[in-house]
Amino acid sequence: MYNNQVINPAYAGMWEKIGFTTLVRKQWAGIDRTPLTESFSFHSPLRNDAVGVGLNIMNDHFARENRLSVLADYAYEVYLSSRTRLRFGLKFGFINYKNPLTEYELYPDEEYDVAFSEDVDLKFLPNFGVGFFLYREDYYIGFSIPKLVENDLKENFHNYSTSAEVRTIYLNGGYILPIDPLNRLVFKPTLLVRATWGTPLQFDLAANFLLREKLWLGLMYRSGDALCFTGNWMFSNKLRVGFAMDITYTDIYPYQNGTFEFSVGIDMDFFGRSYLRARYF
Repeated sequence: MYNNQVINPAYAGMWEKIGFTTLVRKQWAGIDRTPLTESFSFHSPLRNDAVGVGLNIMNDHFARENRLSVLADYAYEVYLSSRTRLRFGLKFGFINYKNPLTEYELYPDEEYDVAFSEDVDLKFLPNFGVGFFLYREDYYIGFSIPKLVENDLKENFHNYSTSAEVRTIYLNGGYILPIDPLNRLVFKPTLLVRATWGTPLQFDLAANFLLREKLWLGLMYRSGDALCFTGNWMFSNKLRVGFAMDITYTDIYPYQNGTFEFSVGIDMDFFGRSYLRARYF
């Protein structure tokens, strides 16, 4: 919602400042070893305003499985008109995957399972992706495939094999609509569509409101999955703190206590540039 760079490399460095964002997301709280995501993002424009760079480090835990992604971003911007800009992005890096299969507690009959006889430990799985980002002051449209390579995990010689990275296509957009002339209330509807081969199409539809250029509040509907509340408090042009909570309406609802997400964003100025545009997305 507040950091398109995670899914789209073309977003990297599009603002005047150098930005850092950290995020922690716990899914289905109350259930042991459910997905936990920890991420760190960095992006910056270069002295050539048309070029931006970035870095994304993401650590995912699920059960005993651990997946570390380190992906760098490069973006280049061109003017289509005096107000409309198009950015092209390239994402590249590697994934480190570990799954200690020998540590799993199997069925109580202690019957030997050959698929769990060895651990999976893959140090370096290269990947790359592409993205495009079209925007003006009042709207944006993004298209990206952040991971084009579908790596397979076949570390041991037994039957264990699963897909490490699934190719997913993202299409998203948003529109900025000031409700009053002084921008004390701004409305931003957004849409994110995810398409993965062999799975149902999924979309997030959100309504976001910015109050007095300080507080973002939003409500989001995720198809087939959850309702989500989002908030992002901007203490200044340099510091942002975000919170989100998902309430799933699937069959797992009675057994979990919600999904929670916390984020902190910091902007720094090493180029002596002023903010030329309001950062609404």
